[in-house]
Amino acid sequence: MKTFQLNAEARTDLGKKAAKALRKENKIPVVLNGGKLVDLDKDGKYNGKLLAGEKVVPIGRDGKGIITTDLVVNFADVRKLIYSKDVYVIELTYDGQTRKAVLKDLQFHPVSDAVLHIDLMEVSDDKPVVVEIPVHLEGHAVGVKAGGKLYLSMKKVKVKGLYKDIPETILLNVDNLEIGKTIKVRDCEFDNYELVNAKDLVIAGVRTTRAAANAVATEEGEEGAAEGDAATAAE
Repeated sequence: MKTFQLNAEARTDLGKKAAKALRKENKIPVVLNGGKLVDLDKDGKYNGKLLAGEKVVPIGRDGKGIITTDLVVNFADVRKLIYSKDVYVIELTYDGQTRKAVLKDLQFHPVSDAVLHIDLMEVSDDKPVVVEIPVHLEGHAVGVKAGGKLYLSMKKVKVKGLYKDIPETILLNVDNLEIGKTIKVRDCEFDNYELVNAKDLVIAGVRTTRAAANAVATEEGEEGAAEGDAATAAE
C-alpha cells in the first residue's frame, strides 16, 4: 500500500460543543484505535501514565483495556486521504512521535456531506488488520466474446492480513468466465491475506444479453430446421 503522511495534534477538549468549534475552523476530530493493550485494576481503572489525548477503553471482562488517542487534523491535510480511491498506510505524526495506521471509518453530515469524524486503526508489522481494497478485473471473458456482458458487483472487498502484505488492488482474471458464470468470494485464494466477506457473495460475473439469447435461439432454430430437412430427405 502507498504511504500517506499526516500531521495531527492531541485533542483534550472533548464533547459535541468542542467538536463543533473545531469543524468551524476546518478541522476534524480523529480517534486512533487499536493502541497498546493494558491491565486495569479491580475497579476497571488504568493506573499507568497516559500522554495527551490518550484514554483507556475497557474490553471484555478480563481486566484489560486498549489505549485510544483523541486527535485533531486539518481538513486540507486529510482531503486526499478521504476522497482518494487508493488505500494508504498512514504515517501519523503527533507530539513528537509517529505511528502507522489505516483508515477505519468516516462519519459524514447527512445533509451537507461534510466530514464530521475520522476513525483510524493503528497497525504494526505483526498484527493483522482488516481493510477494504478496490477490485480490478483483468482479461477478456469468453462469455463476453459470446455476446454476454461482464459486471462487477463488489467494487471493494474486505481483506485481512498484515498491512505490509495487503496490495493496493485485488486483481481478478476473468478470461475463463462463461455466460452465467460468476466469481464468488469463496473462489479467491491468496498467499499472504484472505477475503473476509461472506463466502457466497458474488464479486463479478457474466450475464446473458438479449443479443446473446437471440443468437442462441437462432442457432437452435437452425439446428432444428436442419434436423427436420434431414428427416424429410430420409423419407
